Amino acid sequence: MADQTQPNFTLKFTREDVGDRFARVRRTWWFRISAWLALLAGIGMILLWALLLRDLPSVDKLRSYEPPLPTNVRAGDGMPLRSYARDRRVQLSYAEYPKLMVGAFLSAEDKTFFDHGGVDYPGLVRAAWQGLTSGETPRGTSTITQQVAKNLLLTNEVSYVRKAREAILAFRIENSLSKEQILELYLNQIALGRNAFGVEAAANAYFDKSVRELTIPQFAYLAILPKGPSNYMPERHEKRAIERRNWVLGQMLENGYIDQAQHDAAIAAPLGAVPRKTPKTDPLGGYFIEEVRRQLIDQFGETEEAGPYSVYAGGLWVRTSFDPEIQRAAQKALRDGLVRYDRGRGWSGPMREKPFEGDGWRSALLNENIDLDYEDWRAAIVIAKTTSSVQIGFGDGNTGVLPRSAAQMPVRGKGGTAFAALKPGDVIAVAPEGGSFALRSVPKISGGMVVEDPRTGRILAMQGGFDATIQAFNRATQAQRQPGSTIKPIVYAAALENGMTPASIIVDGPFCVWQGAALGEKCFRNFGNTRGAGPKTMRWGIEQSRNLMTVQAANQTGMDKVVDLMQRIGVSQQKYPPYLSYALGAGETTVMRMVNAYAILVNHGRALNPTLIDFVQNRHGKVVWPENWRPCDRCNMPEWDGKPMPRPATRARQVLDAMSAYQMVHITEGVIQRGTATVLRDLNRPIMGKTGTSSGPRDVWFIGGTPQMIAGLYMGYDTPTNLGGYAQGGTIAAPIFKAFAQKALEGQDVLPFTAPAGIRMVRIDRATGRRVFGAWPGTDPKGAVIWEAFKPESEPRRRSRGEEEAPKAEVKKKAVQREQRDSDFLQREGGIY
Repeated sequence: MADQTQPNFTLKFTREDVGDRFARVRRTWWFRISAWLALLAGIGMILLWALLLRDLPSVDKLRSYEPPLPTNVRAGDGMPLRSYARDRRVQLSYAEYPKLMVGAFLSAEDKTFFDHGGVDYPGLVRAAWQGLTSGETPRGTSTITQQVAKNLLLTNEVSYVRKAREAILAFRIENSLSKEQILELYLNQIALGRNAFGVEAAANAYFDKSVRELTIPQFAYLAILPKGPSNYMPERHEKRAIERRNWVLGQMLENGYIDQAQHDAAIAAPLGAVPRKTPKTDPLGGYFIEEVRRQLIDQFGETEEAGPYSVYAGGLWVRTSFDPEIQRAAQKALRDGLVRYDRGRGWSGPMREKPFEGDGWRSALLNENIDLDYEDWRAAIVIAKTTSSVQIGFGDGNTGVLPRSAAQMPVRGKGGTAFAALKPGDVIAVAPEGGSFALRSVPKISGGMVVEDPRTGRILAMQGGFDATIQAFNRATQAQRQPGSTIKPIVYAAALENGMTPASIIVDGPFCVWQGAALGEKCFRNFGNTRGAGPKTMRWGIEQSRNLMTVQAANQTGMDKVVDLMQRIGVSQQKYPPYLSYALGAGETTVMRMVNAYAILVNHGRALNPTLIDFVQNRHGKVVWPENWRPCDRCNMPEWDGKPMPRPATRARQVLDAMSAYQMVHITEGVIQRGTATVLRDLNRPIMGKTGTSSGPRDVWFIGGTPQMIAGLYMGYDTPTNLGGYAQGGTIAAPIFKAFAQKALEGQDVLPFTAPAGIRMVRIDRATGRRVFGAWPGTDPKGAVIWEAFKPESEPRRRSRGEEEAPKAEVKKKAVQREQRDSDFLQREGGIY
């Protein structure tokens, strides 16, 4: 039998053999080609990442994308006031857009939108071929999805790289969002000219309608605008716009959105666009609205970069404390007072000087954004001038004539007539007179006024000058002025906190202090009688605004305590130096601060920061400011439900003893009844307040009001100037307050100022401050016996029988004879009163 054993072969490969084999493979043609291809692929991937993918935006933010929206401001009753916006935009959901409108845009921009995956390949190839053959970068052919990618996530750079990035993003968007969501983003974001972004804003800008009210030809017109709004502006390119609109109508017919009859009717329709116009806003409360804007910018920022709640992009809903009726009353009263004082002092000059060329007078006037709304006054621009008249133009495009005879007032500070000074480009104030117009003078003097609810700290009205569109500076919050005698109730409140009473006797007589070797001795003076009236009650000193009594009280109390209360009550932000002159109004403050200080007195010494904004909601309705805001449940019930009454949360802090605060309110009621503001007595309701006149006199003041409403105002030149010796708070400022109150208090309940627990009302002799037992106060405001408010155990004690008897009538007569007017002093004396 043959041997079947097979030989055993063992293959052994050494490292040298492997190296030889790899070397032979590397020398083959196919390996070299594969290696080069791999290298090129790697380089391509790196370039693709570097050029297209490296900083490509994430599509995820589109899911929560919120377009920039304006901030909407509302009054206290919810009525719209103003919008802060740089772009017109109104956001709608997809379901709110009419189907025909959607069909118009799809027919014009992307008829295969619901079929493609984000990119129109045939159109892309055509655009690339055109770009290669013409040598230009291709434009157009972008689908709606690509336009969304470009508008929201990319730049407007025109290049092949941007087109490629746009296509990649379009794929991602299609995979992340539904077609309806993509269309909603597009229709809310697209720029359509006339500063309108989104279709709803464009419908209003071009047709003064909501998108739901538009017709088929109007849908078609809006659909042509994404290609270039400036190419189809109705005022310049109406024929071109109609041709392009009709093309869109043909596409809508071809795509089945409309039938032949609808097409033919739409083709025959005119364009129907309204002239371009600036959105009209009610000028009421311009200073208030601007102050709200400043506060919102401080809190949230101005643009998108500042955060999600920015003023011009965050879509905020702002509820303010603004009361339109009270604002109208304050605005008219202050303006009338300014015009009344300024009348007869000559023409103050043009409001603006705006040279123009050719027929550009209207745009020159509109660019100034002056919207006079005082009585029948109108802003006009001088177009041309002859020897007998001036041709003037208005913002609505109309023109008029200002005759020489209607502009003969002298030019203030220069001489000559206003007519001679007028020149083309002057923006002036005029009013209708006969068949032409007459020149009006905007007052040079100005002032500020604030109205506050003392129970809540809410600012109800604010007027910071004659007109916010002429003078942007808000004198109610920004002007630092000396308050004059309106500071005295704060000085005496400090005295009441430190042991004095309303019946305390203070000497109305000479008072001097040594100020050091450099300044020497300072002697304070009273108006009307340098020697003073002798010992008088604190009440009398406040009612008659006696300087010497005020510095006596401040000196006895201690100026450090006085200026400390001024800071605590908000008159000053920083503590004033403890000098006696500050007790007479030498420190600077604002109308807002002074009104709030008086509101604190009325609110029993409880301080509430004055607020213009009740709350701010984001675009979804969530309150985002103030922090920790809570609604007052059941506060707005139409009828009581029998449960305990709801009590809104309050954040008031006690900065002044409640009884001292009430005592000062009770005393300042006497200022109205028999003091420096008796012009208000016939309002026939409880009113507290104080007049003031700063040194010069340069400013006149009045601060005061009722339990429901405290108002304050000052009047003076922006560059402090002497107003004339006759100018007094009681003769100029108080009548302005009266004109305001007559309107603002109409229909309001007549309520007394309430006393806090512990106050004791005691009958006293008004002249001597002694307690009275045998008589009762009467209806005569200047009666000898009055009720006075005392803290427990501080009222005057029983004296001898003769002192307990009722005061005789001659006491009243003697006191009346000693009364002095501020104007008597101002005509021959200087100082702060």
